[in-house]
Amino acid sequence: MLNLFPQRMADCQAADRRRFLLQVGSLSGLGLTLPALLRQHEASAASLPARQDVNCILVWTRGGTSHHDTLDPKPDAKVEIRGEFNAIDTVLPGIQFTDMVPHFARHAGDFAVVRNLNSINGAHGTADAIMMSGWQMNPTVTYPCYGSVIAEHHGYRDNMPPFVQLGNEVDRKFFGGTAGYLGIAHNPFEIHSDPNEPTFNVRDLTPPGGMNLARVDLRRDALRTIDRFQRDLDQRPSVLNALDKYYESAFNMVTSPATQRAFDLQRESDSTRDAYGRTQFGQSCLLARRLIEAGTRFVTVSDGDWDTHRDNFTRLRDLVPPVDQGFTALLVDLKQRGLLENTLVVWLTDFGRTPTINPAAGRDHWASAGIAVFAGADTPSGTIVGQTDATGGHSVSQEYYPRDIAATIYHKLGVPLHTTHVIGNRPMRLNEGKPIEGLT
Repeated sequence: MLNLFPQRMADCQAADRRRFLLQVGSLSGLGLTLPALLRQHEASAASLPARQDVNCILVWTRGGTSHHDTLDPKPDAKVEIRGEFNAIDTVLPGIQFTDMVPHFARHAGDFAVVRNLNSINGAHGTADAIMMSGWQMNPTVTYPCYGSVIAEHHGYRDNMPPFVQLGNEVDRKFFGGTAGYLGIAHNPFEIHSDPNEPTFNVRDLTPPGGMNLARVDLRRDALRTIDRFQRDLDQRPSVLNALDKYYESAFNMVTSPATQRAFDLQRESDSTRDAYGRTQFGQSCLLARRLIEAGTRFVTVSDGDWDTHRDNFTRLRDLVPPVDQGFTALLVDLKQRGLLENTLVVWLTDFGRTPTINPAAGRDHWASAGIAVFAGADTPSGTIVGQTDATGGHSVSQEYYPRDIAATIYHKLGVPLHTTHVIGNRPMRLNEGKPIEGLT
């Protein structure tokens, strides 16, 4: 949507007229305009000290990916626990994954797997809020997700939105994946269209049919004229400053050739696109790399339908291969481009699945055990953190929790764990976890 001249209200105040004259993109379905987002980001970032310039790509598989059937197999367990997939060796001595993830097995030296994660939660909706913030549910507080925290701390770079979500597979029932108490200005810029489609374009950053960028410039000039007229009429130059820097930044985001190039997957070679896989997930991972390269600081790649209560093995045969190919291709591509050193890549999901297969050939929700994957940003590659018992039901000895996942992410992204936001008169600690040993 590009709406520079919507219908005007007869009684709008002079100071409000620009808001009605210029709306460049309603972001994330929450009525947030680019100028408002830009203004609040810059105001919050102005008083913050410089921080470590590390980016992040978060892969979120919504529904609860089975750890048994991917990166924590139990080949010696009974068939009702082991399941239908075989275990295969990885490049790491003594470490096995299932035969559903051959790319992960070949590239196991490029990432770290956490096998002793306890999500403390077995419900959808709450999972998105908990795993993406590191906080347990609180009916009076909505905690911000990682991407929103990074957007608030680091702000804009090179006209690119600092926090982008690809796909709409984040459950918002309890405001998971949103900015929470940081305010809607720090919500993600959401792209729901499929980058694997030939007609893929980005709503809010793509002018509607029939409007080229030259017409956008004409409307910018028209807006300047209207503002000058209004300024002279009201004699309030301090309020109506022609086109202030926030609106200029909004126009720059829409008209910037660099921004347009970042979203143009046609600029990639066929061999690169094939390496990621010609799937929505694979091309989303490729787009995430392009966005990070162009200046976006945090990208969430969301993928859905992982709630495999029925036909677990049949469904995973369709669900797993795109992630197996796309995730590992992303790591290889980032590494070859020299971007992995300052890009943290994380794979999270709701929770694990039950050790025992149910009568519907599925696995149910299981909070006591699950997996997470970390790569880049000085993460020790080829690392396996922790282990589960013989059935994959519980961690052996030490276990980690969502708050520790959050602490690890913030530590690697240069956000001090003692950070406190004051909301109203109430201080809100950013995190109460500890970075995972072996990953920092």
